[in-house]
Amino acid sequence: MAWPPLARPLGETLDVAGVGEAMLLLQATPPETVADASSMLVDVAGAELNMSAAVARLGGTAALLTRLGADSPGTRIRHAMSSLGIDTAMVTADDSRPTGLFLRETPPDGSRRVTYYRAGSAASAMDRSDAERLWTTPPRAVVLSGLTAALGTGPRELVTAIAEAAADHGTSVVVDVNLRQGFGDLDAVVAALGRVLPRTDLLVLGDDESEPVLGVTEPEAVFAAAREHGIGEVVLKGGPRGCWFQDDDGTPRHLPTRAVEVVDPVGAGDAFLGGYLAARLAGAPTGAAAELGSELAAGVIGAFGDTAGLPDPPAARAALAAAVQRGMRA
Repeated sequence: MAWPPLARPLGETLDVAGVGEAMLLLQATPPETVADASSMLVDVAGAELNMSAAVARLGGTAALLTRLGADSPGTRIRHAMSSLGIDTAMVTADDSRPTGLFLRETPPDGSRRVTYYRAGSAASAMDRSDAERLWTTPPRAVVLSGLTAALGTGPRELVTAIAEAAADHGTSVVVDVNLRQGFGDLDAVVAALGRVLPRTDLLVLGDDESEPVLGVTEPEAVFAAAREHGIGEVVLKGGPRGCWFQDDDGTPRHLPTRAVEVVDPVGAGDAFLGGYLAARLAGAPTGAAAELGSELAAGVIGAFGDTAGLPDPPAARAALAAAVQRGMRA
């Protein structure tokens, strides 16, 4: 696919589909831990779900390709997706496997602890046959991630199959590296991503993830290595250091973080990707897209919960329109 794709207003067709696992989240209110909490916040989460929520908030049409258990957590996730504006048509129920679950806590020392219960989950059983649901209504862009590849052999085969078929369906491939130490076979995940990179139109990764994937860490070297793989566009995230994006001529540009107060950093990277991708699909230049992604990320960082800090729909759509307008003035 040529990148960026032909700009058009969001919402006219299926803009983005994420491929991954949505889970039930039980979270202890900081600074309590799971061991001493008297109650827990119940929510839903997952990187691709969070990203899709950001796209939908900006006025885009977003879907999530996943499997859920035929259980109460699965029902809650479907309802939450609908309330967030995420299309559930690509979700299927598995009668023999449960919906994934994870626990999150922030102890008094300020650290963040996450415990996953994903082994044997419905999403972990996904395989290349799940791609058939994606191509029923091909999206303009599909988001694949290292988190999905870490679920097991079947999900890794699904990620590869989608990347191989995307161009035939007119779909751009977006890879969100999202490596997590201790979750899945890291070497197998990196190998799977390596097979997908030559077909990647937009690569988004953290500067703590570039070494295993591209073998380099400095922004200029990361962008150069990506070009050697044939990747169309790269955004390098640096957490509190902001991000680096490519100018029109491919030159790396730095954008400082927009975050003012850090309440809960989880979900910020997903919001950034949703904002950046939606802006690019709508016709915004890379700099304006990075600014919009950073604005959404800052909002999520400043609120408790993965999507609670997203702007309301009118404000979000106004911010997108401003980003596109900046491109028209350039």
